[in-house]
Amino acid sequence: MKPRLFYILAVLIMAGTLAQAQQPAPEARTVQIGQGQGSGTGSGSGSGPRVWTAQEGQGGQDPFARNFYPPELIMQKQEALQLTDEQLAYFKAELRKAQLNFTELQWKLQDESEKLFTLAKAQHLNEEAILAQLEKVLTAERDVKRAQLTLLVRIKNKLTPVQQEILNHTRRPDATPRPEGE
Repeated sequence: MKPRLFYILAVLIMAGTLAQAQQPAPEARTVQIGQGQGSGTGSGSGSGPRVWTAQEGQGGQDPFARNFYPPELIMQKQEALQLTDEQLAYFKAELRKAQLNFTELQWKLQDESEKLFTLAKAQHLNEEAILAQLEKVLTAERDVKRAQLTLLVRIKNKLTPVQQEILNHTRRPDATPRPEGE
């Protein structure tokens, strides 16, 4: 039962990711992610604010992939992680809630997207109606992303620092420990 639940959630997350991947890539957006020289990708040195650009997120440098743990990874590594019964129960409960939520959100996103495509098929387009429907699509996409991130945050918060280090170590291509800051 455990693997099936994780698999279903992984499929739902992938569906949302694929839907987003069909969108054109954004131009270089800049997002402030912290101050000084902490961990993460910076765009310079010194003590000023560190900034992450969208281009830095490409080619395996995705800050979300580095800092969060997908449910399927935890499922694959549950023996190595030595998850407690309480952690397993928590993950199962959160995944069940997320699964129901993702299903509803995906249906809403699909419905709003279809409405937008229907409006776009007309010979003469009603700009106000299309832009209003676009806002509904974007809101639905935001809700999906918020739910995904909420789940990832809850998963990470329930893992011990040792378990997080095990996951960090196992997903590195060379699987060798690296000093902090690399």
